[in-house]
Amino acid sequence: MKKRAAIYARVSTLDKGQDPENQLIQLRDYVRRRGFHLVGEFVDYASGSSEQREEYQKMINQVRKRKVDVVLVWRYDRFARSTQALVNALKEFHSLGVDFISYQENVDTTTPQGELIFSIMASIAQFESALISERVRAGMARAKAQGKRTSRPPIANGVQEKIARLYRDGKSINQIRKELGVSYGTAWNYVQGVKGSSS
Repeated sequence: MKKRAAIYARVSTLDKGQDPENQLIQLRDYVRRRGFHLVGEFVDYASGSSEQREEYQKMINQVRKRKVDVVLVWRYDRFARSTQALVNALKEFHSLGVDFISYQENVDTTTPQGELIFSIMASIAQFESALISERVRAGMARAKAQGKRTSRPPIANGVQEKIARLYRDGKSINQIRKELGVSYGTAWNYVQGVKGSSS
């Protein structure tokens, strides 16, 4: 059976005059040369910074419904907003048995070389994530040492008193949250303080 291929293309709203046909013509030709069965073309006219692109989401849904065997893109940056986003998508594809081909980078996970490159990218993404976490922790430690607040500021005393009063009046945390316009977590935290003081 022929592998079912989906093409994904994107042109940025910032780059005037771009035509997705420039990507699609060569991708369609690639599909023919590989003997794939083209089941869909998904084209977004949007920034790559968001994963909430309409056609991107449609394509992902087709993948999750097992209606696609191969996803073909022009280039990584047409598909994912970051290395981490790319790796996350490819991990999901891998778990579903779906292959990924990036035409310009000549990366094809149907081949051993492509699998190797994906493994390297996953390692780099993990390394980047660890570095960011380390920087955040170091920044918070430095701020704390300088006497700066690193946690969220407490809510106003008046609101704290209202939470306590409403809780003692028998209101649920959800009712308190809605009435005072605070998050569930905030209401829950202050209710625990009320419980502690009354025990």
